[in-house]
Amino acid sequence: MDDDQEHALGRRERDILALERRGFTGPGAKERAIREELGLSPVRYYQLLNALLDDTRALAHDPVTVNRLRRIREARRSER
Repeated sequence: MDDDQEHALGRRERDILALERRGFTGPGAKERAIREELGLSPVRYYQLLNALLDDTRALAHDPVTVNRLRRIREARRSER
């Protein structure tokens, strides 16, 4: 396995980031997509997503999405 493959994100991680790039309209649309497209419960999805935000491979793969989600996460943390 070369360095690029060794440090690349897996399919599920890439799919999670791709889903986060999409806009969802209406209540429940995102949760439905999480279940139907990824086969995950929303709780598990958000656990994986949160871990991805701290993964340098995710940042390298999709810096715009990861940085946007990091800003949202930090804003929520500071509200508490």
